[in-house]
Amino acid sequence: MRVATDIGGTFTDLVAVGKGGEVYLAKSHTTPPNFEEGVIHVIEKSGVDPRGVEAFIHGTTTIINALTERKGAKTALLTTKGFRDVLEIARCNRPDLFNLVFAKPRPFIPRYLRREVAERVAFDGSVLTPLCERDVEEAVAFFKAEGVEAVAVCYINSYANDAHERQTVALVKKLWPEVFVTSSIEVTKEWREYERTSTVALNSYVMPVAASYLNHLESRLDEIGCTGERYIMQSNGGTTTFAQARRTPINMVESGPVAGVFGAAILGQAVGEKNIIAFDVGGTTAKCSLIDDGEVKVTTEYRIERTDSYAGYPIMAPVVDIVEIGNGGGSIAWIDEAGSLKVGPQSAGALPGPVAYGKGGTEPTTTDACLLTGRLSAKNFDNEVDLERVRRAVREKVGDAFGMTAEEAAMSIIRVADSNMFNALKLISVRRGYDPRDFAMVAFGGGGPMHCAYLARELNVRKVIVPVAASVFSAWGMLMTDLRHDYIQTKICRMNEVALSELNAMWDGLVSQARAQFSQEGVPDGQIVYSFIADMRYMGQEHTVKVHVPPVPWTDEVKAEIVARFHETHEHFYTYRLPDTPTEIVNLHLVAYGRLQKPELHRIDPQRGPVSGAVKETRPVYFTDEGWQDTPIYDREKLGAGAAVSGPAIVEEVTASTVVCPGQSLTVDGYGNLIIETEVRE
Repeated sequence: MRVATDIGGTFTDLVAVGKGGEVYLAKSHTTPPNFEEGVIHVIEKSGVDPRGVEAFIHGTTTIINALTERKGAKTALLTTKGFRDVLEIARCNRPDLFNLVFAKPRPFIPRYLRREVAERVAFDGSVLTPLCERDVEEAVAFFKAEGVEAVAVCYINSYANDAHERQTVALVKKLWPEVFVTSSIEVTKEWREYERTSTVALNSYVMPVAASYLNHLESRLDEIGCTGERYIMQSNGGTTTFAQARRTPINMVESGPVAGVFGAAILGQAVGEKNIIAFDVGGTTAKCSLIDDGEVKVTTEYRIERTDSYAGYPIMAPVVDIVEIGNGGGSIAWIDEAGSLKVGPQSAGALPGPVAYGKGGTEPTTTDACLLTGRLSAKNFDNEVDLERVRRAVREKVGDAFGMTAEEAAMSIIRVADSNMFNALKLISVRRGYDPRDFAMVAFGGGGPMHCAYLARELNVRKVIVPVAASVFSAWGMLMTDLRHDYIQTKICRMNEVALSELNAMWDGLVSQARAQFSQEGVPDGQIVYSFIADMRYMGQEHTVKVHVPPVPWTDEVKAEIVARFHETHEHFYTYRLPDTPTEIVNLHLVAYGRLQKPELHRIDPQRGPVSGAVKETRPVYFTDEGWQDTPIYDREKLGAGAAVSGPAIVEEVTASTVVCPGQSLTVDGYGNLIIETEVRE
């Protein structure tokens, strides 16, 4: 049996598939700060026998929480003499040019814990100044006295020659075996000094947190007899072992959300849709990502806490390109100083949760609003819902300020939340040059199916797919992943000058690294698949575009094909090409997959009899444009393949509700997915 668990801000989800194809689904409340207890609870709730688990895959928000809440370790930095302030200087960029009170992000490592070491490597890897071990020894003694818990090492140009970093790490471990230490080359071999330093600093900052969490989780899994292979979901859309996750925890920064995006790509392939907008609404956030021609977008230019007016902190690690906003089921509705209604980013979380949960929450949330407007049923909550208490909270906190009834205020909360989500969807589609009419939306998470129909209509997306078990879809996506490792090496060279033998040798070196790492993880060569990517640019440009290139060995014909692909890719993103301008390779990027066994999609039985037999009840539901409508409520489990429903309608399952707007239609496909056809405007 293969089991996947995903920790969210409000719920912890589980999907398990047995050898016979039987599927287990479960949701349990997240248990901060002891998140591993929520994992154990959801396993127990699912009825899965832990002793029969062959593979356990886990997604967690532990790393991103530690960063955003500043709950990492006391961290120090060893860097090349003269580069102590690189974290402070940063890129001198101002995202908001007219922000007169702009402030640079404060480094996670204070200046007094950043120590310089005499050493220097040139851009070509030649040693200009040997490493001064005495400087390292003095720095370690100082860090010990200051109570440092983790050390980051980042030397200038170490991506070209990592000898000094390796020597330093070995010396630190010898002098101080118990400290957590990371060198930049363990995390990335790309150039750009500030981004590399930021990445290794953040990796060291969360290493103790990651180690503690994974140790506790492994201990609890051992206690219940779950001793199968254990994997962690990475931000690049693949998985890795617990051991590797302890060494480079920064690769888990978006561990949970990316699984849903990857699952959406897999589902799209199964139903014949290669262009997908993945839309995930959980308890705390709404996340969206774009899948173009079946390809999940991965970037190494990711930043945490970045906004229109704040530069954020760069992480030079492969991360699925996701836009995330603080709007989910638990997002709190509030009124700002100007008297405007806001929803989020503050969240009621798992505790105390929305007012409807009956756990002490007093602030109205999106979930409470959906309950009052009929989109959710009080019968589907784990607890007995005090509707009058919910109504009073919405009216007193929001309605009275605008002279509205509780139900009108609830609809206003939904409109604001929808507007926030709509802006996020535009960021990953229209504003990047994509026409939403060319895409289908896959909506999942506990709240995705509730908001998707209206948002798809506004965005002009032609079709929405609500997958089976939508509320735990991210956990299902983990079951569809493979082991994945990314190997990136900076090599700046002009395509018309570089020798093919040099490039082929570098690719061979990266492939050898991949084989060695997978061998340690028990993956045979026959299960390894490689994808080759080159970061390329025109001569004189600063930044690059990613070009998928043929596998090695390269020939002159292949080189010409690569240049042609670059021109085409550049024109796609920037609307022009410069055919007479020399091209350059900046980075070689090898993506290596270790194939794992995956569950198959199963078809459901066809619809028998009229769909009216699946109607649970009819209740009034408040729609955005049409107001109150008497709406049939369907039981999803009673809808077979081929069933067709006209809006307005709601399709309920235990942990999610799919809302179909008036004028839209819904059908059930052969796999049990709900397909909503929207009104696309030409």
